[in-house]
Amino acid sequence: MTPVPAKAHSDLSTIDTQTLKKQANCIRALAMDAVEAANSGHPGMPMGMADVATVLFTRHLMFYPHNARWLNRDRFILSAGHGSMLLYALSYLTGYTAMTLDDIKQFRQLHSRTPGHPEIDIDAGIEMTTGPLGQGLSTAVGFALAERILHAKYNGLIDHKTYVIASDGDMQEGITHEACALAGHWRLNNLIVLYDDNGISIDGPTSLSFSEDVCARFNAYGWTTKKIDGHDVAAIDTALEWAKTQDRPVLIACKTTIGFGAPNKSNTADCHGSPLGKDEISATRTALDWPYAPFEIPEDILNSWRAAGTRSRAEYEAWEQKLAKTDDATRQQFIEEQAGVIAKSYDDTIKALKEKFAAEKPTSATRKASQQVLDAIVPALPALIGGSADLTPSNLTSVKGFGAIMPPSYEGRYIHFGIREHGMAAIMNGLSLHGGLIPYGGTFLTFTDYCRPAIRLAAIMKTRAIYVMTHDSIGLGEDGPTHQPVEHLAALRAIPNVRVFRPCDPIETTECWDLAVRRPDGPSILCLTRQNLKPQRADASENKCARGAYILKDALSPKVLIWASGSEAEIAMDAATKLEAAGIAARVISAPCLELFRLQSDEYKQSIFGDIKLKVAVEAGVRQGWDHFIDWDGVFIGMDSFGESAPAKDLYKHFGITAENVVKQVQAALG
Repeated sequence: MTPVPAKAHSDLSTIDTQTLKKQANCIRALAMDAVEAANSGHPGMPMGMADVATVLFTRHLMFYPHNARWLNRDRFILSAGHGSMLLYALSYLTGYTAMTLDDIKQFRQLHSRTPGHPEIDIDAGIEMTTGPLGQGLSTAVGFALAERILHAKYNGLIDHKTYVIASDGDMQEGITHEACALAGHWRLNNLIVLYDDNGISIDGPTSLSFSEDVCARFNAYGWTTKKIDGHDVAAIDTALEWAKTQDRPVLIACKTTIGFGAPNKSNTADCHGSPLGKDEISATRTALDWPYAPFEIPEDILNSWRAAGTRSRAEYEAWEQKLAKTDDATRQQFIEEQAGVIAKSYDDTIKALKEKFAAEKPTSATRKASQQVLDAIVPALPALIGGSADLTPSNLTSVKGFGAIMPPSYEGRYIHFGIREHGMAAIMNGLSLHGGLIPYGGTFLTFTDYCRPAIRLAAIMKTRAIYVMTHDSIGLGEDGPTHQPVEHLAALRAIPNVRVFRPCDPIETTECWDLAVRRPDGPSILCLTRQNLKPQRADASENKCARGAYILKDALSPKVLIWASGSEAEIAMDAATKLEAAGIAARVISAPCLELFRLQSDEYKQSIFGDIKLKVAVEAGVRQGWDHFIDWDGVFIGMDSFGESAPAKDLYKHFGITAENVVKQVQAALG
């Protein structure tokens, strides 16, 4: 293989520092002009971090705007997403054709490419959606881990850094403690964080609520740290050069002045999240020696920025040659995994597993069925990688024959996230966004509360992440109401673009896993039982779960329509048998994914509903969301309180989630 040339060594003697300062002032001017035009936004951070960003993009970052999706590019994450104009200015100035000056003039306007917080747009150099503080830095840990995994898997074909600009707010959010502790434990020496240590937040000085030594904390995590003047371009350059040689993740604390250059508002909360105002902008132009009209960029400065955008062309072309000279089988697998192609061997595995379950008809918890699915598909799907938040024996997420990732080796397929549910979910987003991997992660369903902001962000970004959430109801039993999810199914279904799967038996579990794996445009949540369930399906031909809901049991002229998901499908089927014995015909609908059912044609939906007047839903959760399917006057058999601590069978009887109660409620409703 042709080796990739080393990245150009930074040498300040070859570049006029005054040019760097002018380039930085260009960012400051665009930021304050765009915020002023929009009459809203955050000019302070872009102005404060302009020097740091300029040195990074012109001298260190390996990127190539003329092929924004270059697979071996360095990743840059703006975790402090409120400073979005920093990223938009960099995108335009370095030559991403997807970002124009007109886009910047439309900052924060409807349908613009420059929303108030960055939204994932690879063609414009925006690697992920940020804004909720802590998410960008924590997701960057996933980007960095993905690089290390693929670097080991493909013998150095992937070899790049992940850079982050983070703020005081990122450091205060709890999620960054979880994720950055893991980054240190994993010794991710490809992760470099530039901390905007400006000492200002919305309320005022950070000393109001924040006095910790950030560098000491990160040292305790196992990081290497350095403090610099964030306006000294020589110090910035030297620190970045040093960071690339370290054997651990690096935090560079850049002491900056928020709103740098604004004579009256710099170093105050006044410039954090509000326009500077015309008078202050005029004074700032004078202070920065920037005698140009709003949005005007001198040709020589723009040309110097565009040159920075082509700086990594040699590395890009050498990498393309290296890929072309890689052996055919390896290159093909690499390209297909990056593109998300599902191999035929995987299709055959799913088919065989469903046929096996149909023949054997096992009585099984769906968490156990999920483990059997993983045992089958992980060997057939090399991109699939995952783990658990310290609940491996409970989530059953490990796979026979595949070891864990234990640095300094990154060759395993299993990740021990520790008791860090939120960090796990964000890291999964990074693994997915990087490309080449399909991540899954497990915990108890009740702890989706700890994961929710990262799940929501995955839905917004339309990225694939698979959450294996076991112990999905009061059926987990004796651990009691703190661990028994009641409102969680409804809460997760309320998030747009999230698919919540609750299979009722091993065949449905296999089908739901298949749907989650194949879904490229959003996250999927598998809600799985602790308790054993009787098999409900014997037909292994088509993937019926792909419809979201389907007729599990029918009858001639049914008088009642009974919906159920997961463990309650068994109860619904038993109730239908008892109702038939009482002379009441019932149609049972298994509803493993209500989101998919909503996408079906009106004709298919009508085939489910028919003209049946009485509708019932049986689910060990709250009613919210079910009225859409059973009408406001339909019968709901489920929970309207928190659970209790007792064996599962006793709890179902205590809360009336039984076939006998379904029969009683149906008979009462029918008079």
